[in-house]
Amino acid sequence: MGRTDLSRPLGRDGGRADERPSDAGARYAALPVRPYDLLLKIACRVVAALWSLLGMRRAADVLRHYLRGTGAPYRVDAAELLALPAVRSAAEEQLARWRAEAQARWRRGPRTRAAYPADSGWRGVRLARRGSADWWLALRGVEFRLTGTVRVAADGATNVDYRFAVCKSGNFSRGESEYGIPFAVFARLHETGLAREFTVTGEAFGHV
Repeated sequence: MGRTDLSRPLGRDGGRADERPSDAGARYAALPVRPYDLLLKIACRVVAALWSLLGMRRAADVLRHYLRGTGAPYRVDAAELLALPAVRSAAEEQLARWRAEAQARWRRGPRTRAAYPADSGWRGVRLARRGSADWWLALRGVEFRLTGTVRVAADGATNVDYRFAVCKSGNFSRGESEYGIPFAVFARLHETGLAREFTVTGEAFGHV
């Protein structure tokens, strides 16, 4: 008969209990609109159309969602995100850690079939442009969390069922930049009410 370990989840050390909060800039629509802000919004619409023509539909859709100004959550295909090399590497590192910790606990016990809960906590990962320019332009980085169960057979073999969740709150943080372009100018669209930040979410399930 198998046993279930109810102690601290595997892999929990180093992860955060909550996803990283968004940048604390000015509140939504707290600043006056300037002519420059209106021109910037028009330019962003042109950029979104260009990205779409170039086949970067995710990046175009995320930028358009920002410009619509609804603030509604935006759901992404987490399975596609998990397939990116940088994200897959970060996830596999956690899964390997779960297996190692599960086997270490199993060896200290009666060595019968066992199940161990696992939780990576929230961790950040930067997307690489060379992995996918589309995803990189859309998000640049995300927070992810793996939760699941590691099962160890009587012979020590392991298998894992997991849920991969992603989250990102805020897409243009003050103080960040790419190619020398500060994100503060794009953050102003939120601060003037011409666009609105939103939370990106998604989930995928797997068995390894």
